[in-house]
Amino acid sequence: MGKIDLGTTKYVIHARIETNGVVEKPDVVGAIFGQTEGLLGNDLDLRELQKTGRIGRIEVEIETKGGKSRGTVKVPSSLDKVETAILAAALETIDRVGPCEAKLVVDSIEDVRISKRRQVIERAKEILATMVEEITPDSVEITEEVKEAIRLREIQEYGPDKLPAGPNIDESDAIIVVEGRADVLLLLKYGIKNAIAVEGTSVPKTIIDLSKKKTVTAFVDGDRGGELILRELLQVAEVDFVARAPDGKEVEDLTKKEIFKALRNKVPAEQVMDYLSIKKKEEPKPFLSRRPQRQKKTEEKPAPKPVEKDGKLETFKKFFTDLSGTLKAYLLDQDSNIIKEVAVRDLAMALKNSKDVVSVVIFDGVITQRLVEIAAEKEVEYLVGAKVGNLTKKPANIRLLTANDLGIA
Repeated sequence: MGKIDLGTTKYVIHARIETNGVVEKPDVVGAIFGQTEGLLGNDLDLRELQKTGRIGRIEVEIETKGGKSRGTVKVPSSLDKVETAILAAALETIDRVGPCEAKLVVDSIEDVRISKRRQVIERAKEILATMVEEITPDSVEITEEVKEAIRLREIQEYGPDKLPAGPNIDESDAIIVVEGRADVLLLLKYGIKNAIAVEGTSVPKTIIDLSKKKTVTAFVDGDRGGELILRELLQVAEVDFVARAPDGKEVEDLTKKEIFKALRNKVPAEQVMDYLSIKKKEEPKPFLSRRPQRQKKTEEKPAPKPVEKDGKLETFKKFFTDLSGTLKAYLLDQDSNIIKEVAVRDLAMALKNSKDVVSVVIFDGVITQRLVEIAAEKEVEYLVGAKVGNLTKKPANIRLLTANDLGIA
């Protein structure tokens, strides 16, 4: 059976036909035209409708078995719904095909436009899938390419050493010192525009000079290479804070969340220097005279260890033992009651901002110069830590105790 041309067709009449004798396709078509002629008037005459293209080619499928013929009839129509229904009803008046008795029954009238809509929907799904698979990734790539171009345009060569840096180095009061150009680009990607790279294991003079004017955070890889660069930075530059990537990871491979978490958890550089037993490299003294002046030798007498009464040492020892390995701190009042518990990294700020009268600070960390000065300003009596770092001066009104002083090995 030939395919029905659906170009202008609105409906297709589907019918079944049965005869009590043997007939063929031309017999059925002839019976349809012959027995409907004049039945519906000139306006709905099948021959006239077919001449004007309002009825398409009638398709018949017929097969004969046991001396009887059965088959299907399809009549394409571009008439309106009512006229098509009338035509379908007229087809059911056919009762003979040639010399044989026949019966024709209309099963349905198909709305071709619904079929077309289904085809449109299915095709649209296929086209959309193609867009998602083929077009969308290209769009993402274009967006990323544009963003990358912006980041590359923002990165600059800073200072005499032409170090890779973000655009806000001069404007920012604080800078982030990273290891390489890729680290600067990654921070730019997440909106951090005040990063500058060391570009090597030897710290350039540009970084050293900047560290004297800016608040510096060293942000290094969480591997051996990161530690080596950090040691060099801490010795030759004035670093204020230290942030590190998670163990075994490099800064350039971190996610946005990991970057901001690492920067948020930065610790004072003094703590890191004491932990790594790093001392500042002494700058050469200026030449004042050809003849060196004889300096008086003074022997510094070790300060006597404090003798505590009323079991204070035992109380401090108990608290310090509880804190050991926790990297936490206790702020105590005059009666050795705990006022507040904080992380060691937040201790300096917590003590500085405390509105309570703090008499004792006990913590699982190194006693640094900065912490001593803050404790002295807050009139803290005792500062108890794991050990004492490199102090340049010690206020007279504060007592420093270490684990050894408490009898803890």
